[in-house]
Amino acid sequence: MARLNLDPLIKFPDGSQLVVSTQSSGEGYFTCELFVTRSRYDGRGEFDSVSGHMQRPSSMDAQDFAYDSAQRLYPRIKDGIKKPPYLIWGGPLQSR
Repeated sequence: MARLNLDPLIKFPDGSQLVVSTQSSGEGYFTCELFVTRSRYDGRGEFDSVSGHMQRPSSMDAQDFAYDSAQRLYPRIKDGIKKPPYLIWGGPLQSR
């Protein structure tokens, strides 16, 4: 899996979390993806995408779309889901 920033949106009763990753393409658009994270028996994390990539022309458009998607996916807990803005990962630093 590529390196991602993960901003927690809500914690579920079983200890798993819904998180969002927002990335800048560097080409004028942003993508968000929702994941459910779980700790495995060996201490490593497990990440399951629940949304696929959501691409939009601005970070707020992408994050608003991700927030709306999270509310549709989890309607029973929609009021507890963290609202944007979220962390943005701009990609690896370029060496000079």
